[in-house]
Amino acid sequence: MASTLSRAIGSFPNRFDPGGMSALPEHLQETIRRRDEVLGPGYLLMYREPVEFVSGYGAHLIDHEGNDYLDAYNNVPCVGHAHPRVVEAVSWQMAAVNTNTRYVQEALVDYAERLLATFPQELSKLSLACSGSEANDLAMRVARYHTGGEGIIVTRWAYHGITREVSSFSPTLGTGSPLGPNVRLIDPPDPRLAAPGSTLAEHMRSQVRGAIDDLERHGFRLAALVTDCAYSSDGIFTDPVGYMKGVVEEVHAAGGVYIADEVQSGFARLGDSMWGFSRHGVVPDIVTMGKPMGNGVPLSGVVFRPEVSEEFGRNVRYFNTFAGSSIPVAAGAAVLDVFEEENVQQRVLENGNALRAGLEEITRESSYVAEVRGSGLYVAVEIVKDNDTLEPDRARAEEFINDMRNRRVLISGTAKGANVLKIRPPLAFSTADVARFLETFAEVAKVRL
Repeated sequence: MASTLSRAIGSFPNRFDPGGMSALPEHLQETIRRRDEVLGPGYLLMYREPVEFVSGYGAHLIDHEGNDYLDAYNNVPCVGHAHPRVVEAVSWQMAAVNTNTRYVQEALVDYAERLLATFPQELSKLSLACSGSEANDLAMRVARYHTGGEGIIVTRWAYHGITREVSSFSPTLGTGSPLGPNVRLIDPPDPRLAAPGSTLAEHMRSQVRGAIDDLERHGFRLAALVTDCAYSSDGIFTDPVGYMKGVVEEVHAAGGVYIADEVQSGFARLGDSMWGFSRHGVVPDIVTMGKPMGNGVPLSGVVFRPEVSEEFGRNVRYFNTFAGSSIPVAAGAAVLDVFEEENVQQRVLENGNALRAGLEEITRESSYVAEVRGSGLYVAVEIVKDNDTLEPDRARAEEFINDMRNRRVLISGTAKGANVLKIRPPLAFSTADVARFLETFAEVAKVRL
């Protein structure tokens, strides 16, 4: 058990160091001790000095002593912590009734119609679940049923969930969670990985074709290509756009389907579109959604082309008691209300542009920053040992993350080398929040970069 826990902690980019326990307030030390006594395996704490929050608003979290932390990490409270519109909707529904999808619910139908209206018309059927893992699990079940195939293609350090099925194609979970023999890995869309003289589109298409060929040589017909449209765990690659067209053509030619995992990139996270796949001019066969849908209330979804899901729906029983029940649906509808009332997508686009521009200016002269990249309010700063070799510098990235936390700004790390700063705030991030973030980032950069 100890060695397993050690490996898990070792893969976490900004982890609590138990050796620093004595530096924490007495109340926090005692809570952590009690936590260790009762919680099962796999629970980890962020930052060398963990923090406990008692309230929040917008992109801000408040600790026991009333200190205000700027949250530039949590995408779950999509429209902001404790958003009044969501709180009101959920509270009202809780006081009224909470029933499941085996009863007629007009509110459920209204929500489905509103959500589907944000998708291309080809994607017209919605199934609801409770988590992104469940959504991806259902999506793969349908993909296998529709195609008759078992082969799966994902990127090299992808994360798609924690069920037994989905963890089998989530390589970021590490060696303790083995990949299935039917899974093949391809590079994320990093233009630096393309061979000289080859475009990114050619590189990605060639990789997918090679993965399909290898699956077939080993007796696996292709079921699906699954991509997180922000490539979050691979290091965040949102640009350039346009390379997906040839990739999807290869998948369809082999009889497979394309599943766009929008758990991270959906709901206008990337600013210039509601859904990450839209930026590439393709229409997936299946789309999955998760965390942001209910602003923290467990709600996820799968959207299908009807021809992909029709036979599965006729022949396979699928029922999820809590999925699509009244309270999560009320939360989901409230999130859509906020998007309309606050013009969230435009705010994300404008503040995301300002955030990236500021980060580029701060890091312009640093030999330890390979790139600032991203779109909307999903931004990456890649930390390396030097710009000549581009060797990941995990230690420097960890110091940076913890220095930011000590100045009460929350970010995290990503990529296989855990050397990419992940900046992914709630979409309530304001112009004032951008200014505070950049001021703090510049202070830390003077020391670390």
